[in-house]
Amino acid sequence: MHLSKALSSAATVTVTVRAFARYAEILGLEETTLELAEPATVGDAVKLLRKNAPNGHLLPERPLVAVNLEHVLVETPLRQGDELALLPPLAGG
Repeated sequence: MHLSKALSSAATVTVTVRAFARYAEILGLEETTLELAEPATVGDAVKLLRKNAPNGHLLPERPLVAVNLEHVLVETPLRQGDELALLPPLAGG
C-alpha cells in the first residue's frame, strides 16, 4: 500500500512505515510507504495513516515511534528514505 498526502508541485519525502504487533493487526499490514509534502514530521505521517489506512482511526494520535531505530517525538522531521516504526505498548513480566 502507498499513501500520499494531498500533494501539489511541492517537494515530497517518501518514508517506509513498519507496524508491529497490535498496530500491524489494526492496519492489516506490516509495512507501507508514505509520500508526504515537505517539510514533514512524524506527526504528519501518523495523521495520514489515521485518516487513510484501513482501520487507521484505531491508531492512537501519539503512538510510541522510532525513526531509523531511534525513539523520537511526533514533532521530529522526516527525511527522504527514513524508516518510521510504530511501536505498540508492551507488557510483560
